[in-house]
Amino acid sequence: MTSPSLYWLRNDLRLADNAALTAAAAQGPVIFLYVLDDETPGDWRLGGASRWWLHHSLTSLSAKAPLTLRRGPADKVIAEVLKETGAGSVHFTRDYAPWSGALERRVKAACEASGAACHRYGGFLLHEPEAIRNGSGEPYRVYTPFSKACFATGEPKPLKPVPAFTSFAAKLASDRLDDWDLLPTKPDWAKGFSGFWTPGEEGAAARLKAFIADGLTHYADERDRPDRDVTSRLSPHLRFGNISPAQCWHAVRAAQFKSGGKLDKTAEKFLKEILWREFSYHLLHHWPTLPTEPFRPEFRAFPWAEDGEGLAAWQRGRTGYPIVDAGMRELWATGTMHNRVRMIAASFLIKDLLIPWAEGERWFWDTLVDADIGSNSASWQWVAGCGADAAPYFRIFNPVLQGEKFDGQGTYVRKWVPELARLPNQFVHKPWEAPRLVLDAAGVELGRNYPHPVVDHGQARDKALAAFKQIKGAA
Repeated sequence: MTSPSLYWLRNDLRLADNAALTAAAAQGPVIFLYVLDDETPGDWRLGGASRWWLHHSLTSLSAKAPLTLRRGPADKVIAEVLKETGAGSVHFTRDYAPWSGALERRVKAACEASGAACHRYGGFLLHEPEAIRNGSGEPYRVYTPFSKACFATGEPKPLKPVPAFTSFAAKLASDRLDDWDLLPTKPDWAKGFSGFWTPGEEGAAARLKAFIADGLTHYADERDRPDRDVTSRLSPHLRFGNISPAQCWHAVRAAQFKSGGKLDKTAEKFLKEILWREFSYHLLHHWPTLPTEPFRPEFRAFPWAEDGEGLAAWQRGRTGYPIVDAGMRELWATGTMHNRVRMIAASFLIKDLLIPWAEGERWFWDTLVDADIGSNSASWQWVAGCGADAAPYFRIFNPVLQGEKFDGQGTYVRKWVPELARLPNQFVHKPWEAPRLVLDAAGVELGRNYPHPVVDHGQARDKALAAFKQIKGAA
């Protein structure tokens, strides 16, 4: 009798273009095992919004394959399942979080102890972090030459179809997904998510198809407009592996080919965003302290402020700066935030309030459905000016000018900050400048139904630059 093969599901919750599953299916009946491991990541266990996405992704996948669900340290659970089933091999997709390398070595040791072969595969990224090196053989620290090196490698490998597989027939003990309590109860802060997202492989495929049909042609020119629906919204699907980056890449290339090359500019712009994700993990692999330590060590001495009230105002979308508040409220209601507004909101927290970037990183980790240890840490450090290839610290977004530039009609602000909906365009991004009669006519009472600005941006900017000069001088 052929021994079963164990497929350990991780951030690859799909059947198509899945090298680990394809290999497992070729060797015998497949045990589909997902382990909820809250111990190994330590402080970086899945946040609330990510747990919501995980629940629905597993629900979707369970309709196509029988899942065995276990909870605990992944290496110990895998050892138990190997003992119970006599599986001859274990197959899994590589992960790149700082704790994953040690975990994968423990899994390999568990396999060796049970006499099972251990196989690890790529698929979460287009390029393994070790594969892209500069001319000196060192990892890249700057995005643009990294992306050029990636493009120079050529197109990704052809996609793998859904493999024919036989599920392991024996009944294995499995947790009930509902017993994991991944969904919020009281209060149900995720009640709006279902109208915005469809987690799972089918949802990812539909989202990619819709993006290529409706958003891709406008992507390069309008992706910074939060009032326009042209972004892909694929990031949580990529985060949980409902879709692979290669599937996204090949689909966009196919659309470019069908259009006779007319998508050259916009297709390249989107593919560069895929490569920013790659660059983030490239950095994380080579500098595993990226989620907790500034890439530029001089920022360890930065004179951050302790401002609990400011942090709470930012988290609740009550800063008094409409574009920032709109973004933070969108995040709470949908589990996501437009990318341009993420940068504006992050800059405001770090440079207007002088609150450490790690506070924002933690909030996003809990509230984003696409909370991703690589992109989250690299992007927060980029805005803070302390990361690799970072925006200079002295580049401080003016939230009023950013709002007027990218949401000129106030459409985005009015959607998420409805108390300002009746303000004229010229004041919707700076209500404190509106005359009293205008505020009264719009039903806005500053300090009552919408807050005064928590800081004066001009003064805050000067203070941030003075703080930067302190560490610049010390360096």
